[in-house]
Amino acid sequence: MTVSEMTPETLKYLRLLGEKYPTVEALYTEITRLSARLSLPKGTEHFMSDIHGEYEAFCHIMNNCSGVIREKVHLWLDHLSVAEADALCTLIYYPEAILRQHHQKGDISPAWYRRQIDSMLVLARMLSSKYTRDKVRSMMPDDWAFLLDELMHYQDDENAAASEQEANRKRYHDAIIESLITTAGMDSFMASLAGLIKNLAVDRLHVVGDIFDRGPRADSIMEILMHHHSVDIEWGNHDVLWMGAASGSACCICGVLRNSLAYGNMDILERGYGIPLRELTLFAEKLYPDLSPEKAALQAVTVMMFKLEGQLIYRNPDFQMEDRLLLGKLNLEKHEIEIDGERWPVRDVPMPTLSPSDPYRLSPEEEKLMGSLRHAFTHSMRLREHVAFLYRRGWLYRVFNGNLLFHGCVPLNPDGTFLSKVFHGRAYEGRAFMDYADQVARRAFYTGDQEALDFMWYLWCGTDSPVCGRQIKTFARAYIPDERAWQEPRNPYYEWYNQEETCRRILSAFGLTDSESRIINGHTPVRVTHGESPLKAGGRLVVIDGGFCRAYQKTTGIAGYTLIANSHGMRLMSHQPFTTLRDAQETGRDIHSQSFEFTAYPRRKYVADTDHGKVLKERMDDLLMLLEACRAGRINLQK
Repeated sequence: MTVSEMTPETLKYLRLLGEKYPTVEALYTEITRLSARLSLPKGTEHFMSDIHGEYEAFCHIMNNCSGVIREKVHLWLDHLSVAEADALCTLIYYPEAILRQHHQKGDISPAWYRRQIDSMLVLARMLSSKYTRDKVRSMMPDDWAFLLDELMHYQDDENAAASEQEANRKRYHDAIIESLITTAGMDSFMASLAGLIKNLAVDRLHVVGDIFDRGPRADSIMEILMHHHSVDIEWGNHDVLWMGAASGSACCICGVLRNSLAYGNMDILERGYGIPLRELTLFAEKLYPDLSPEKAALQAVTVMMFKLEGQLIYRNPDFQMEDRLLLGKLNLEKHEIEIDGERWPVRDVPMPTLSPSDPYRLSPEEEKLMGSLRHAFTHSMRLREHVAFLYRRGWLYRVFNGNLLFHGCVPLNPDGTFLSKVFHGRAYEGRAFMDYADQVARRAFYTGDQEALDFMWYLWCGTDSPVCGRQIKTFARAYIPDERAWQEPRNPYYEWYNQEETCRRILSAFGLTDSESRIINGHTPVRVTHGESPLKAGGRLVVIDGGFCRAYQKTTGIAGYTLIANSHGMRLMSHQPFTTLRDAQETGRDIHSQSFEFTAYPRRKYVADTDHGKVLKERMDDLLMLLEACRAGRINLQK
């Protein structure tokens, strides 16, 4: 746009923009800064999925950056022996614990400190080459930023060592190190440097769903994510369940309680989130005196859950989930149930609160208990803080740097076309369905209306839900011993996603037509022992749920896939089962990981090729237009 073509509205915008730049020189500086930044290599993205409360394995993967730290140590510090490289990696992963061990052994010397610091500074300098100096400084803790910045930008040039300038810089560098050693500040400094290295190694973390359930410490994982410098989350069905519970959905509350009881993870509720369960325990022990307290509580919650689900299904015919109305079909006298014309024996489980005439009505005692539990979930400050973070930094899906990220599926029909779902007389399919689900999920938390709360339960376990995508058989698993009744048919998406044309069509629906675009998917464990591959449709789709959850590892044969996307291409990392944090710290044992590149970009990618780069280019274009208007005398910058 030339100056003569600028409208009054454009000039008004440019004058407002110009208020940030008091001189033309300041405008030159900003344009040059943006232009230079666009020329930097694209930062490394780290993808993980289906963490399921496995805090220790998650911590280690975060600390070793899916093996990136070890790779860089071997690449840039190849003079180190294998033992020295292993020791350095463990120090970077767990600086406080390793330094404490060395102090207890009494084997730390000034020379040891210097060797470790020199190696760590080499890593930090090399990793920082992808970033502006401002961004690197922003990753540093305030207390150590000055010294880190000084040491990071000292270069020991042996060819120029004789020069007075180099000698001065070396003396300055050495004086900083000596002072840190003599003042006993080196341990804290090294811990901060280790944290900086890990932040530089991964520019962006993507968590593609299912932080919660099964494992014991999802709350601790959330604390780590909330303090991460750059993270986004694509909600999984287990996340949605907890989000619905924190928002006040009675069905979701029962679902959370049932999962926690079934996996023996009640500590996360009582200690992690301060949700008291004594009232539930006393109620259950009174109803089921012959069962252990845990089994009694599980049975009490299960019955309430099926009652509440029945009420919800009747309230929401659009969900089309009448096949879940099974509680009313139970024949308690014959201990059987008829489903789709077939009779199934059921376990002999007492149900004293079940009314044959009105099976989905809660008893007065159950009503009172659910009121108390709902109050506890919605008034847990820590749970609400964690769920607010999931809403603030999370989405149902995310388009990022040319890739489509989501946990479950884009629901399809048996013929591979987009499934059309009707809510309140309006049909949604493909991206529109995902957008609608995201909007209603946000309503549940921010307004708490019953319709939105019910939708959270639908998202958690609906056959056509984009975060579930299969016909959940919770009732059958709870009461029918014949495992044939447990089979859970999946949405046709999980057949069609093997076809490259289907994946291209899905990507196109989300505005992605580039040949390098990929779908990054979680949710379904990759059964490596059965020869299954995480790469689908010729590499157009990548499944990164390989088995963080210990309960899945016998089936998958590994302990998870993660994905690394840097400026050169994309690599899958397959990880072997993790032992414990204590073992990793005491023995230096790392997770054994295998890396294989499946996408090499035809040319290296730079910041200019990223989503953020597009924003920077738009801003630079605006600044160039402002500069042109200044030169033409249409706008005068502040003096």
